[in-house]
Amino acid sequence: MKHALPCLVLAIAGILGCNRPAVQDRVAQAQTPSVPPTVSAQRRTPTVIAVHSVMPSIVNIQTESTIRRPVIDPWFGLFGGPERTYQSQSLGSGFVWSADGLIVTNAHVVEGTSAVSVLLQDGTQYPAEIIGVDPDSDLAVLRVEAGGLTPAPIGTSADLLIGEPVIAVGNPFGLSGTVTTGVVSATGRSVPSQERGRTYTDFIQTDASINPGNSGGPLLNIEGRVIGINVAIYAQAQGIGFAIPVDRAKKVIEDLRRFGQVHQAFIGAATSTLTPEEGRRLGLSVSRGALVTRVFAGSPAARAGLRPGDVIVAVGGAPVESRESFTTLTSTASSGSTITLRVIRGGRSQDVAVIATDPPEDLGLRILEEVSGLEIATRDRNVEITSVARGSRAADIGLRSGDLIVGVGGTKVTSTAQLDGLVIRSAERSSLVLNVARGRYIYTLSFPMGV
Repeated sequence: MKHALPCLVLAIAGILGCNRPAVQDRVAQAQTPSVPPTVSAQRRTPTVIAVHSVMPSIVNIQTESTIRRPVIDPWFGLFGGPERTYQSQSLGSGFVWSADGLIVTNAHVVEGTSAVSVLLQDGTQYPAEIIGVDPDSDLAVLRVEAGGLTPAPIGTSADLLIGEPVIAVGNPFGLSGTVTTGVVSATGRSVPSQERGRTYTDFIQTDASINPGNSGGPLLNIEGRVIGINVAIYAQAQGIGFAIPVDRAKKVIEDLRRFGQVHQAFIGAATSTLTPEEGRRLGLSVSRGALVTRVFAGSPAARAGLRPGDVIVAVGGAPVESRESFTTLTSTASSGSTITLRVIRGGRSQDVAVIATDPPEDLGLRILEEVSGLEIATRDRNVEITSVARGSRAADIGLRSGDLIVGVGGTKVTSTAQLDGLVIRSAERSSLVLNVARGRYIYTLSFPMGV
């Protein structure tokens, strides 16, 4: 989580001024000294060894944002006159992903910034280029023009044990290189974020302290390997921290590095979370899973024989207990890969092999028409509804030609290409939420993905 601090606090944190010039040429050297030979074996704990080995890879992320606010009349409280400009500085954490200058941090650390710099452990500072940002996973990849950096050793989050010790390293409240310890409290957590308006899934929960400024730093196992990327979500919580599993982050980071955005393979099945109550109402033999509500025509799911009403209970042997867990388990699939789904159909269990593909061209617009009955076009920089199908959900709620689609789930839309991408991201959710403008009013409308 970004945490604005004045220059004085930055200096206290060991950062020499807010406008320190970047060092252009450098040979990577670890600032953290090795454990002195005079230290006894009893003090050379696994935590000490892990921290000393990874510390050269930890970086501080410093961001600067330009904030413009209109001047307020002190007598009438009315906005008028020129805007006043403010510079806001914030801090976050990150770590070296590769020796050639790739840095990993959280998306919200660099969101809305006008300048980003990276401060290494040896005190050198570089301006950073934002290579790619993925708000859905809260990950961002930066690049600095430096070579010979020390990458953090990457582990796996696939075999985490509840109760095993973990170490969080970062820059909380500007306190550079802070280390906290704890255990894995839980895995697979779904965490809503009111501030960012979305729910994050499949998080690692830990009781290691993760505070504002820790965001983007690594969560390590006792071997000193990265098993997660810290996220500060509950600012007032005590003993509750969260991290993005590194196995899920790997694909996101690689996609951001190569393409600047995440390439999600397309399956073509919309699902909803099956609860015990819903299972009893539908007379199903299972009480947990992802209930298939729609299979899009011509999609990989349709070709594999998946049907509405199927309940997905596992992906590749990993259990599925909700729509979110199904989405998480399939989010790392690449185009052309085979995803084995264990489904319950008619009270019987069977496997369905789905071959994921890249989303076809204009898929989002076709989904929009199938789900809502709307056809759209870009006119005068507006996304305008050009046709509403009779008997469709859109017709039932009174939408008509000339209405404007201005957002999807609260994300602003200015072109059909942007709308297409946002609808594709929503294609496998239980509903599609559109923000539609008519005159000076904006309406938030939900379109169920179910048939």
